[in-house]
Amino acid sequence: MDYRIERDSMGEIKVPSDKYWGAQTQRSFENFKVGSEIMPLDQIKAIAIVKKAAAIVNHKIGKLDQEKAEAIKAAADEIIEGKLDDNFPLVVWQTGSGTQTNMNVNEVIANRANEILGAKIIHPNDHVNMSQSSNDVYPTAMHIAAVMSLEETLIPEINALIDTFLELEEVNKGIIKTGRTHLQDATPISFSQEISGWRTMLQMSVEMIKNTLPFLKELAIGGTAVGTGLNSHKDYASTMALEISKLTGKEFSADNNKFHGLSSKDAMVFAHGALKALAANAMKIANDVRWMAGGPRCGLNEIYIPENEPGSSIMPGKVNPTQCESLTMVSCQVMGNDMTIGMAASQGNFELNVFMPVIIYNFLQSVSLLSSGISSFNSKCAVGITVNKEKMKEYVDKSLMLATALNPKIGYDNAAKVVKTAFKEGITLKEAAIKLEILTEEEYDQIIKPENMV
Repeated sequence: MDYRIERDSMGEIKVPSDKYWGAQTQRSFENFKVGSEIMPLDQIKAIAIVKKAAAIVNHKIGKLDQEKAEAIKAAADEIIEGKLDDNFPLVVWQTGSGTQTNMNVNEVIANRANEILGAKIIHPNDHVNMSQSSNDVYPTAMHIAAVMSLEETLIPEINALIDTFLELEEVNKGIIKTGRTHLQDATPISFSQEISGWRTMLQMSVEMIKNTLPFLKELAIGGTAVGTGLNSHKDYASTMALEISKLTGKEFSADNNKFHGLSSKDAMVFAHGALKALAANAMKIANDVRWMAGGPRCGLNEIYIPENEPGSSIMPGKVNPTQCESLTMVSCQVMGNDMTIGMAASQGNFELNVFMPVIIYNFLQSVSLLSSGISSFNSKCAVGITVNKEKMKEYVDKSLMLATALNPKIGYDNAAKVVKTAFKEGITLKEAAIKLEILTEEEYDQIIKPENMV
């Protein structure tokens, strides 16, 4: 491999000649051979958005000349567009402030900008990092990345599954099935009502996620090193928030208290709590679907789901509810990520939290997993759900819990006698009621009408 020599305050170091990063990135790359988890590109691109906005603002307030500002903006745009993705090799398990990743972006922008200009006049600290500190850039980028991933990736996928459930509700109107509580037979329910429960869970999840966005849209930028704003202009924070809003199309504002913005990660915890709630709902929906599709002969077998691939290496013809299994594993991972984020956010000391890389890594992983997991479940499973009407009717006809409708006519105790007799003797509720001389056949038929019980 060919190398070039880069320099920083600690001296010289060899850097791959085909990469734009510099000395500080290389030192981190060599010093942190920890795990295989690389800093998420969504976070890198969010930092690049901050750098572009800073170049614009620093030029407006007279701290950065136009030539340098334009070159920094051009290089930042290339990062945002994904043209320089292979220049960000650093692992998550680095300095907890994200300083080394901030410098990674600074160095790549500086070297690429100098290449654009044809002269080495832009410095990663003095120009690209002007008016900034890693301590305010990194948490600002976390919030930008979180907002963009939630609004542009996750929420649309949830809404697509909501639409699928709305269609299923319409298609399955009037189909009556056995309700279940405690995994035991309960009174009847329509399949549309059951689906409406799934749909409303997702609609609530969307609302919960949206309720967290105002907190994520408050940015720490302008706090610089410890929250005082040292080395930044008095209007820098508010102007940066406006510029970032323009660049992203989102309404961001400057955190009113930068000491809070740098040291607390409560907004990330709160927002991920909504993701955990979504994961819990996804787990419930996927479990319902695989229970109802169980069989094909020895399970509930109330619905059919798409058969996507063979399910066993030894049992011929077996097909498994794999999309349900995938989504439930995603849900488990998200719940684990929530614990990590909560613990990491609790570890702020004085003016800074130094667990930020692991927070944003887990947050963005949760968003990515839920987005792609829900999308896959929707397109490979939910849209293909169909009903086994005969099986649903069979279960309704056999259900002993239809006796609940007898309570107003014969009382709870007598209804319980009918149920116990029917179960013990293997006869129908009607036969038991008549045998016990509690009801006539005509009276029973007038009361027990499943379609009127939903």
